[in-house]
Amino acid sequence: MQPHETNDDTLALTALVWTLEDPTRAMRLLDLTGLDPRSLRTSAGDSATLSAALQFLENHEADLVACADAIGCTPADLVRTRERLERA
Repeated sequence: MQPHETNDDTLALTALVWTLEDPTRAMRLLDLTGLDPRSLRTSAGDSATLSAALQFLENHEADLVACADAIGCTPADLVRTRERLERA
C-alpha cells in the first residue's frame, strides 16, 4: 500500500463522517448514491464508496467547501483524493 492510499482513505472517511453528521445531507447522499444505511456501513472503507461520497460533495460546491473547511483541507485536496481513489 502506498502512503497516499492510507492518507486518501483517512481523508475520505473523515469527509464521509462530516457528510453524515447532518441528517438532511446524509439522506441526500443516500438518495443520490443509491446506498442504504446497511450497505453504507458494510462498504464505508471501500474505495468505490469513498469515491462516491467525495463525488457527492463535489456535485454541491457549498458542501465541498464547507467540508474541506471543517476537516482542515482544501476542496482541491478532496477532489485529488477522489481521483486517486477512482484509480485504485
